[in-house]
Order: sequence, then C-alpha cells, then structure tokens
Amino acid sequence: MQTALDLGYRAGLLNGLHAVYLLEAGDLVLEAYFEGEDENWGRPLGQRSFGPNARHDIRSVTKSVTSLVYAIALDQGLVPAPDAPLLASFPEYPDLADNDRRRSWTVAHALNMTLGTSWNESLPYSDPRNSEIGMEIADDRYRFVLAHDPIDPPGTYWNYNGGATALIGALIERGTGKNLADYAQEVLFDPLGIGDAEWNAGRDGVHSAASGLRLTAPELARIGELVRQEGVWQGTQIVPQDWVTLISTPQITTAFGSEYSHFWWLTRQYARGSDTPLSMLHAAGNGGQRLYILPELDLTMVVFAGAYNRPDDWMTPTLVLQRIVLANV
Repeated sequence: MQTALDLGYRAGLLNGLHAVYLLEAGDLVLEAYFEGEDENWGRPLGQRSFGPNARHDIRSVTKSVTSLVYAIALDQGLVPAPDAPLLASFPEYPDLADNDRRRSWTVAHALNMTLGTSWNESLPYSDPRNSEIGMEIADDRYRFVLAHDPIDPPGTYWNYNGGATALIGALIERGTGKNLADYAQEVLFDPLGIGDAEWNAGRDGVHSAASGLRLTAPELARIGELVRQEGVWQGTQIVPQDWVTLISTPQITTAFGSEYSHFWWLTRQYARGSDTPLSMLHAAGNGGQRLYILPELDLTMVVFAGAYNRPDDWMTPTLVLQRIVLANV
C-alpha cells in the first residue's frame, strides 16, 4: 500500500493529501504524512509539514464526534432522549412554538438532519449567505437555527444542517452544566488518552459542535477504533453499545444517495476481487477529512487533506480508500 500511495502522490493524483493512518484489527499497517497548505477553521496557516503529533482540522467529522458525546450524556441521563420534543429544551423562544411543524420536532430530527427547514449550506463557507456561517455571526445562534422556515414535514427529507448539530451541542451543555469541550474531554477524550483536544469556538464563546475540532491522525483513529469495537476501549465501555448499533443503522437517505444516521454516514464499498458489498461507517469533513470504519475487514482509516471549500474535496480520500487500500487488502 505504501508504494501505491507514494506513486499516486508523486503522480499528482492525490491533491492536497496531508496524512493517511490505517489500522487493521488495531495494528498500524500504514502511516504516511506529507506537506501542504493548511488552515485552522478558515484561518490560513501557510505551508506545514505534517506528522503524528500535528493537530489538524477535522471539520464536520466533529459532528460525528458530537454524536458520541451526546450518547454518553444520554446514558448518564443528562440530555433529552431522541424522541423528546426539541423545542422543550429551548423555552426561551416561545414565539417559535406557534408553528405545528416546529412543535413536532424531536431531538432525533436534529440528529438525523431531518428538521425540514430552509437551512442552506450549499453555498461556499466563505459566503455569509451560507446558513452555518450565518449562524456563527448571528447574535443568537440557537434562535437563528430554530427560526428557519419549516418547509417540509419533519422526518421526511434529509438536508445537511450544521445548525442541527449546534442544537445537540446546546443540549449537552445545558444537561451537563459544562461546556461541550470540557465535557467531551472528561467522558471521551481522556478515556482514550487524548490530551487537551483543541475545539474551536465562535465569537460568542460557544464551541462549534459542527466543525470545530482539531485532532492528530492517531487521535482520530482512536475514536474510529472505539466505534469499530462497539464503544469499548481497552475493556471499558465508553460509548453505549446500543448507540453504535443505532448509528450503524440507516435512518434516512441523503441527497447524495448514501444513508445517514445520527451524524454518521453509511455506504457500501467493495474490496479487490469481491462482488460482496462491505458496510462502511464514516465521518466526513470539508477539505477531504475522513474517518472510515469497515468492521467486516477490521479496518479503521483516517485521511487528512487540505482541499478546503473545493467541490472536489471528496476525490483524494475516495481514491486513497478505493484505489490504494481496498484494492490491496
């Protein structure tokens, strides 16, 4: 695999590739780092040389991590269950409850991005008309999210919505009495041996549940291994097993044809020489950030890249997965 990776990189086929970290049954089988232009939550960092200790934006992979943090808080009885009414957790906005569709929202509708609102992240993230950017510059991020027009019946259609993740972050903070970063550090990162995880916050001081995390490739791989092992790390159940089962079970079909569940993506892949589809659970972030988990092959892989805000940012991690890893397992 290393030879194939090097050839693809030198041939210019893996644009913006920063890191690849692959585990098989928990053993490291491929680790490679490169150089390239990078950012920290949109702020240019210039040219960087990457390595095992280099923290990197994981962007919307953060959403999938937030899902795990919510699951732990749920297990501790600190947050509303998925079938709970969503607006009940935001009583400070009584005027927004005058709409039947809003009143029917549940926490699960937020977790599955099926609120059915006019939220729009199809515009570049450099454009203030992008709804997530609008949320970050709004005076009140939660009113901004909840006030979007409910144009479809909840639970009917999937629409990519970082604001929905922000709402889940708020439930965690309100239920635990701690900010999202501190609680996640205590219940998820510390047990995994991840020290002082970096979590970007907006101008209002609220940590971005949708896109703010920065981790190293080995650190993110630990989270992947936790999921692959059904929530267990070194003999300790950290994330409830039933939550891992839930996120591995399709809830809604996305606009891209893949399945989605509680901030995680589900697709099918094929190994070399096989017609049997393999289930893959993955987390995806702007710029080509990926966490791939293929339980049937005991594989966990992290890919970092620097193709931020590019419509083709999916190409490099997909090529690494399909042409280099799955073609050589």
